[in-house]
Amino acid sequence: MTATLAPARVRHFVSLGDLTAEELELLMRDATGLKRDPIPADAPLRGRALGLIFEKPSLRTRVSFEMAMVQLGGHCAYMSPAEVGLGRRESVADVARVTSRYLDGIVLRTFAHETTEEFARSSSVPVINGLSDLSHPCQGLADVFTIRERKGTDRGVTVAYVGDGNNVCHSLMLGVALAGQTLRVATPAGYEPQQRYRERAAEIARRTGATVEIGRDPAAAVRGADVVYTDVWMSMGQEQEYERRRRAFQGYQVNADLLALAKRDAIVMHDLPAHRGEEITDDVIDGPQSVVFDQAENRLHAQKALVRWLLGAHR
Repeated sequence: MTATLAPARVRHFVSLGDLTAEELELLMRDATGLKRDPIPADAPLRGRALGLIFEKPSLRTRVSFEMAMVQLGGHCAYMSPAEVGLGRRESVADVARVTSRYLDGIVLRTFAHETTEEFARSSSVPVINGLSDLSHPCQGLADVFTIRERKGTDRGVTVAYVGDGNNVCHSLMLGVALAGQTLRVATPAGYEPQQRYRERAAEIARRTGATVEIGRDPAAAVRGADVVYTDVWMSMGQEQEYERRRRAFQGYQVNADLLALAKRDAIVMHDLPAHRGEEITDDVIDGPQSVVFDQAENRLHAQKALVRWLLGAHR
């Protein structure tokens, strides 16, 4: 018997840890089908609306969700920070209760992860975390999809992450753990992934047979890897830390010398935007091993599978 996803009631997607390994696998299969056939003839989300409430600027998150809904037959309503003022103009809980009456689902892009968690507690429709300071699960979905597309589902696949133990790293840890593969993370002292995400990844890994290792040495992480992943050293809201972070991350740049330690057919990933010349060099991000722009495209396909499931239109 072919496994199917359980019918979605009010399921939220605040973290990749909200999924089971089976649910991740089925979303990946659906994303594969939607990439091959991007505009389903049955328009499964016809008449459905997804709200986008963003506190931060966005390129990939906004455009990919808007196009996902268009291609599935629905539409989006974008609300800027000035229009909503989460927790300032109106309480987070009240915004959640009101928008739940108008919309079929809501994507939040917030500064504080606690805002997304509070919003989800008060929402009667699915809430999707479009990015917070601690988690970027939609990027994580696209990352797992990209790795699967390029390297398959073999449990021997090794992913190396070099850089800041930030929201992208947290979601990658959970995604690779759910996929049952190996992740080696290298960060400077003081910039490790948070303990709660390390513990959650370890818990998932015990069930799936994955391996998640945290260390300091970029060369050790990258040596023999199938995938080399990096992200910016300074995220939005951390601008005042620039000089301190720039000094701390010297030696953590993904350049040709570091990439040479990986497998000859290793792929290079970055969630974008990139600070070229800092965490990654032009010759690597624009080189033949880079799948960075395929990875960006895959946000669209993975999120289409996600919203179709969460809005109860999974086939």
